[in-house]
Amino acid sequence: MSKTLNRPSQEVQLTVLERLQQQALLRLEALLFSSPQPLPQAVLKQALAELLTEAADYSQDPDSGSDRVRTVQQWLNVWLEALAERYAESAVELLHSASGYRLQVRAEFASLIGSVWPERPQKLSQALLETLAVIAYHQPVTRADIEKLRGVSLNSQILRQLFERQWIQEQGVREVPGRPALLVTTARFLDAFGLTALQQLPSLETMPPLVMADRITAVSALLTTEDAETATITTDAVRPLSQDAL
Repeated sequence: MSKTLNRPSQEVQLTVLERLQQQALLRLEALLFSSPQPLPQAVLKQALAELLTEAADYSQDPDSGSDRVRTVQQWLNVWLEALAERYAESAVELLHSASGYRLQVRAEFASLIGSVWPERPQKLSQALLETLAVIAYHQPVTRADIEKLRGVSLNSQILRQLFERQWIQEQGVREVPGRPALLVTTARFLDAFGLTALQQLPSLETMPPLVMADRITAVSALLTTEDAETATITTDAVRPLSQDAL
């Protein structure tokens, strides 16, 4: 005589889902703390595949009566949100950038960390920041475009530093005599400034146009940071560059 399998009640099922989330958050913390680079969702999904599948199966079972029906992708999003909430009152935050997710110390503790460990990466030069700002807001641009906007010749060392940091890359050429390379920012640039897309840069249309010198200074101020690898972009007391700069 065949036996009828007893499916878990909704109360038991919720307990199972809570257990799965608890295990998932621990694994997410372990992965993110140990990774020197942001981790994309694809990597997290693969690492948590067993837990995600179990959660999706439980929640989608039509006989379970669960009101938490979610797919594998939705459960991953739920757990990432839960992890972010866990750190809401912490000195550490979960940051989502172009390349994925990472845990990092909040920007307001930068001075404290610097006082204990004063040997920090060298501060970016004003010229480098101005060059980066022009590329970020007007890409794709050529070297000549940058020099025209800044009003000075561009030191090759500046571009070399930006390439070494993998903040910019070449993307095609402009079809003019000499076919100069077109420069654009990269996902590593977005990661460094805590962005997921260029659209998150402060808008260039919120303030009236400024004179060229003020425009460059204003945009450079958006990118200035004591530690380039934990940079933040803010619109506080900054008037952005106008779209008509080119």
